[in-house]
Amino acid sequence: MMWGAGFGMGLVGWLWMLGGLILVAALIALVVRALSGPTYPEDRGSARTSALDILRERYARGEITEAEFEQAKKALGYRS
Repeated sequence: MMWGAGFGMGLVGWLWMLGGLILVAALIALVVRALSGPTYPEDRGSARTSALDILRERYARGEITEAEFEQAKKALGYRS
């Protein structure tokens, strides 16, 4: 018995097998991604608030003064 290169399958057989494995791996990756939920923070609703919103809340609760609020706003790059 001669087994030669590719054990009797030939190059085309190996390419089909490799293509099938890649297809199965891609399908598994798509299913996992679909079941893992949203990937972008804006897709998760209001779970993420901006730095300015947090700053406004702290000012509203009286944790910081107006001067501290304005200084922090400027440090964050917001102009009023």
